[in-house]
Amino acid sequence: MMLHTALNWRYATKRMNGRRVPDATLERILDAAHLAPSSYGLQPYSIVVVDTPELRERCQPAMYHQPQVVEGSHLLVFATWESIGNAEVDQLMALIAEERGVEPASLESYRHTIAETVARLSTPEARHQWAARQAYLAMGMVLTAAAMERVDATPMEGFDPAALDEVLGLPERGLRSAVVVTLGYRDLETDWLAGLKKVRWPRDRVIVRAE
Repeated sequence: MMLHTALNWRYATKRMNGRRVPDATLERILDAAHLAPSSYGLQPYSIVVVDTPELRERCQPAMYHQPQVVEGSHLLVFATWESIGNAEVDQLMALIAEERGVEPASLESYRHTIAETVARLSTPEARHQWAARQAYLAMGMVLTAAAMERVDATPMEGFDPAALDEVLGLPERGLRSAVVVTLGYRDLETDWLAGLKKVRWPRDRVIVRAE
């Protein structure tokens, strides 16, 4: 499927038909998320895959009982790292040095720049908000990749983060939920949005040229 055709096909599906996304398809979508850009390449988040019906049922009350949570195939919970500091920066530098075959000392200036940035994130909320912006980049990759696979993907901010985190045990992992995507397949019989024309502001209102 061509990119623009796929993007016109997708929408925020409200009802899904219970069909499971094949494992190979899911992995391709997750691979796209893994390749997402992030500030300094730090990727300060994890994507928690919730695939069992039982666990999705337990998540549903924290997501205000929205039906696609249980009708879909998977939930992808984009969760920020609570710890973003020198240890994580050092781990990234070691990974870059190993993958690119360079001396760690050659990365010291880059390391210093990143360390200065994360040091300015002086509160847990500041770290969460900064990391969440990086996670949203990965979510965009998921939405696009899913559309290319003809899998419906619904981004969801309508949930109780603390309640969802408790169900999934995220605090014990040092994680905090930021946004969720439900993957599955649209139910053409029950989804009131299915088949409706996509509506966006006129292009010249969204895209403006600097003068």
